[in-house]
Amino acid sequence: MVWLCLGGVTSAQDVVRVGMAWQPDEKAYERVAWSIELADGEAVILPQMRPAGFDYDSTELQSKYLDSDGVLLQQYADQVKRNTYHGTTIDSLMKGIDAVVFLGGEDISSTLFREPQPWHGIAGDVCNATRDVSEYLTMSYCLDHDIPVLCLCRGMQMLGVVSGATLIQDLGTYYSVQGVDYNNLHRSVRDENGKRHYTPHDVQVTDRSSLLYSIALSDEIKNAPSWHHQVVGSVEGTELKVTGITPTQGTDIIEAIERNDKTFALGVQFHPEEAVCQHLNNSPTAGTFMQLYEGVNYFKALINSSKQANK
Repeated sequence: MVWLCLGGVTSAQDVVRVGMAWQPDEKAYERVAWSIELADGEAVILPQMRPAGFDYDSTELQSKYLDSDGVLLQQYADQVKRNTYHGTTIDSLMKGIDAVVFLGGEDISSTLFREPQPWHGIAGDVCNATRDVSEYLTMSYCLDHDIPVLCLCRGMQMLGVVSGATLIQDLGTYYSVQGVDYNNLHRSVRDENGKRHYTPHDVQVTDRSSLLYSIALSDEIKNAPSWHHQVVGSVEGTELKVTGITPTQGTDIIEAIERNDKTFALGVQFHPEEAVCQHLNNSPTAGTFMQLYEGVNYFKALINSSKQANK
């Protein structure tokens, strides 16, 4: 299955072109591209977005912008938050894109938070400041221009960060501070080979008028594929609304957020694209996750919102 880089081919007029926010690992696009195409959209890899005046070595931010842990230095994070995409070529780079999916992946530089925090310092859970900057600009542009967005795991966290929400940097640490043992519901421990695997858990839909409910058509989403240790902490004082939770050790962990001031801006902390991939590949663990059509429905909803907006 092949998908396009932006500028490659002109689509038929009625086909929705869904951009996949840039990241350096092209293999990571595969699950999302399959999901978009099963939903009758055209999957397109977006170009990297770069702030005005920042210097790069090939696709990487120069080291002068990063601290020793790879986190974006605060002075440059402040510039990104202040200027966002203004003064860049993003208008031309986004031309012809009808909707955007923001993918999962690394942690987000904590200097980009509304209230910056020191990096959590957990070995193995690294930041990718180059990607952070590109996605912050892309998300800001999409929200300002009301381009429909579906935000998966890290993508949901970026939706939260750009919208002014707080972020919990590590669930294990969060529970430890409260004197509570964490049950690893949201991310499995490493197996004997040092690998992690997606873990299924249920999500409660808290609002029947939400985008999430219109997709799930249920008060509970069963067996959502999960792999994360960071979550949105609070949406107070923002345009965001919490529409999905998972009660965990006596605390409601936010699983879905939406921007009601936008046509379609949905973030889910889980991975519907992983369920799609597992079923398409006839994986032996596919039956432990949501059904194929349930995963595809998130992408169909994104595409349908774009069609309705462009009528």
